[in-house]
Amino acid sequence: MGLLDRHIFKNVLFTCLGAVGFFTFIMMAANALKDLVGYFLSGRLSPGTMAELLFWLMPYAVMYALPMGILCGVLLVLGRMSAESEITAMRAAGLGLWRIARPIYVLGATGLVCGLFVNLQFMPVARVKYKQELLNAVRTDPKALLVPKTFVREFKRMVVYVGERQGDIVKDVWVWRLDAESRVISCLKAESGRISFDDTDNSLVFTAQNAILETRDDKMPESFTEMPTTAPYESSSLKFPLEKLFGQQVINRKPDWLTFPVLLGEIERLKQPVVGGDEVARVQALTKHRIVLQDKLAKAVAVLAFVFIAVPLGIKVSRRETSANLVVAVALALAYYFLTEAAKWLEAYPQARPDLLLWLPNLIFVYLGLRWMKRVQSA
Repeated sequence: MGLLDRHIFKNVLFTCLGAVGFFTFIMMAANALKDLVGYFLSGRLSPGTMAELLFWLMPYAVMYALPMGILCGVLLVLGRMSAESEITAMRAAGLGLWRIARPIYVLGATGLVCGLFVNLQFMPVARVKYKQELLNAVRTDPKALLVPKTFVREFKRMVVYVGERQGDIVKDVWVWRLDAESRVISCLKAESGRISFDDTDNSLVFTAQNAILETRDDKMPESFTEMPTTAPYESSSLKFPLEKLFGQQVINRKPDWLTFPVLLGEIERLKQPVVGGDEVARVQALTKHRIVLQDKLAKAVAVLAFVFIAVPLGIKVSRRETSANLVVAVALALAYYFLTEAAKWLEAYPQARPDLLLWLPNLIFVYLGLRWMKRVQSA
């Protein structure tokens, strides 16, 4: 019997590891495209820094990939074993489905423990480290923001285009100022100029040469009834504020980025009413922190909940095709995460206890798993 357990455990383990690795790669690639690739292609991130940031990004991706990977791995292995009549042979030898699936439940419990460690400790620490390292890497050379032949939109209410850049010297510079509705209210054209960084107010300073400033009506900038006013640019310099990109020097930790002890401490602190304080804001913050805590715990328990539903479903589906089982796994995972997000929509209604509703998807999956297991066993 030990040999049979090892056979099942080994097959499920390696398949699950491959599936977790696959989903982790997909999620890391999506986040890297959003946060890192632009900086890397513009030369603001070195290959070494890029690799380090990807390492710190991994726990965040694993938090979502672990339940999906376990679900997919169990479905793939049991679907293949059932299609090849291995499950039928085991049952003919007198083994019940619960006994056959015992090593899979052990693997699910192990995944639950790993999920708790990642969600409550490793991911928050890595997430803060990721944000801090990204901020430090980009701040090392703010002037590198001005990538030649690129429309730079990182500045608040400004768009900048530089035709050529050699060190601090830039040529063919266009600067568009925007209003609150992103309408152009002025346009600066300069043949050349010099870029410097002013660390006192966190901004880039552009000193223009041979420049012309074109201004429009502030109230009706898109009106064509009046021609824009054009004049030589008289100011000696123009500042590009960087607060939109860099913000403050210190990373403001979101509730998601708090470790388990710190998160519990914040919840206990927010439970205490503040005399003369904003009670509505306190309750909303308390609800937010409770949702974060229960979400982390529920996502870890989801590993085992997915195992409960994957075991009978994998046996019943009986497919060798990887694509079919992968589609089933993704569909179940999407249903789970949709229900989870639906519970978070109630964050503005603390009386509905959305933090406890986050456990509803796990309960549904366990209930369905137990019910289907009973049906498959009696078939």
